[in-house]
Amino acid sequence: MIDRACSEISIVQQCELLGIARSTFYHRPCGARVEKLSLMHRIDELFLDYPFYGSRQMARQLRREGRKVGRHRVRRLMALMGLRAIYRKPRTSDPGAEHKVYPYLLRDLAVTKADQVWCADITYIPMRKGFLYLMTIMDWYSRKVLSGPLSNTLETHFCLSALEEALACSGVPEIFNSDQGSPFTSLEFTDALKARGIRISMDGRGRWRDNVFIERFWRSLKYECVYLHAFDTGSQAREGIARWITFYNNARPHSAHGIKTPGEVYAQSIALPKGEENVEGNYEPVA
Repeated sequence: MIDRACSEISIVQQCELLGIARSTFYHRPCGARVEKLSLMHRIDELFLDYPFYGSRQMARQLRREGRKVGRHRVRRLMALMGLRAIYRKPRTSDPGAEHKVYPYLLRDLAVTKADQVWCADITYIPMRKGFLYLMTIMDWYSRKVLSGPLSNTLETHFCLSALEEALACSGVPEIFNSDQGSPFTSLEFTDALKARGIRISMDGRGRWRDNVFIERFWRSLKYECVYLHAFDTGSQAREGIARWITFYNNARPHSAHGIKTPGEVYAQSIALPKGEENVEGNYEPVA
């Protein structure tokens, strides 16, 4: 009893020194509940099929399937997953309060070669016992994925690491296009682009089609890899997704290029003499 009392006193003193409540010392964090993860997984599946569903319609659809869920809970989960209904509305991505928003530079621009335009965005990746975020950087012309790291947070450092990985393995783009989310409008990220002479382009609010190629890529990734394997851990997800991206780049013919893969188109394009443009697969600007 004396030893236990001494240990309790020691714990109290430690909490006072650290400036935390005693209850915090005993707290043992637990992972997300199975039911919550199952619901998030289903919301993600439905969103791929019905990207125009907002929280109200998503909640109605889930109730039709027998799930007891309200609109406010669905809204919280969709916000956590970074899902936003696709339709014209005042705000789709929120930049930081003091972050500069750059204009969209791709309207009426003919993209005719690799490394002319890169695009980037972030999506939610479900697992059996949690979820991660995937940032994808893609070459707009060839559709080759240049970087695809996973993280459990949406910090700017995560996005910077993805950018550095893409720059280290590929060339330097003329234009970098993203949405107006705070990781992309942060000073650290935009300064890294400016330091390399890269022009910054950002999707307009409500303009989901401005970055449609990555949206299509995510659909293929989730249906052909993520949902089929239901990864248990982050390491499994990283290995499985990396394997599928290698397959996508080097073995899977892309519909935009006939029988050619994104990797083949990218390699052929950067091998062309300077000033010579590609004829096949030119990007048609989105209306």
